[in-house]
Amino acid sequence: MPKLAHYAKDAPTDEILATVRSDGACILDDVLEPGFVAELRGETDIHMEATENGRDTFTGKLTTRTGGLVVRSEKCRELIQHPRILECCDGFLLEFCERYQLHLGQIIRIRPGETEQMIHRDRWAWGTHLAHVEPQLNTIWALTDFTAENGATRVAPGSPPWDDSRKPEPGEITQAEMKAGSVLLYTGSVFHGGGANASEADRIGLNITYTLGWLRQEENQYLSAPPELAKEFDSELQRLIGYSMGQYALGYYTPPGAPGQTAGITDPQFAVNPEMTQAGDPGEIELLANLSQDVGAKFDG
Repeated sequence: MPKLAHYAKDAPTDEILATVRSDGACILDDVLEPGFVAELRGETDIHMEATENGRDTFTGKLTTRTGGLVVRSEKCRELIQHPRILECCDGFLLEFCERYQLHLGQIIRIRPGETEQMIHRDRWAWGTHLAHVEPQLNTIWALTDFTAENGATRVAPGSPPWDDSRKPEPGEITQAEMKAGSVLLYTGSVFHGGGANASEADRIGLNITYTLGWLRQEENQYLSAPPELAKEFDSELQRLIGYSMGQYALGYYTPPGAPGQTAGITDPQFAVNPEMTQAGDPGEIELLANLSQDVGAKFDG
């Protein structure tokens, strides 16, 4: 049976990404202190307990999935911006985009008696149209220990290049067993699925995933964190959840108003930072201007 590689939390990013590219997944051990996990649980358990079970076998009839975490939890906001994970996103996703964004944040609780989830690829959120590119990089943070008995995520290492119709054999699948505070890092192309929980306790993980800035997010952050709430976040988090231009001319909006009152083309940052000019912040403008020049040069050439 294959095994997932385990790394220390301070292992070189290049080594981690080499394994992610070849195997599709790896584990970083003991990244979070127990106190941090306890504080995060203190902020989110009340929402988790109020979440209904899934309604089909894929979402899990004994599984709860709690979203809206950007607004609901300060500790989740910290994890979304975890420097170690964003370093990996830089190295993995920026090959295919000018900016990446938060795809979703979700606490997944697998309850006792839950059966195995269907093995799948997360990139199927966009159908099977993205086989030519890696559209996302994902994390599952263990908020309880993940064991074979309680439903540790099942993964098929080495499966990213497989055809979408390929079904992993049992001997090609392992489980992401790890201690609370550790994190499974995996791609949108690796075959995986939730495990069956044969224990007497919940298995709880925090799924935070990131995707290319030119793709639609799975969790609609503009509704989960509308401008009147997102304006309280720091500017980097605002950009990460989608209040930014994905790349040149991608994501602008026209603010409502009387004729001539507002600019026709406005950077999304204005929606959460109205003190800035509607033209956009200088860094955003420079990024888009450089991209425009690069694209123009390619077409001219």
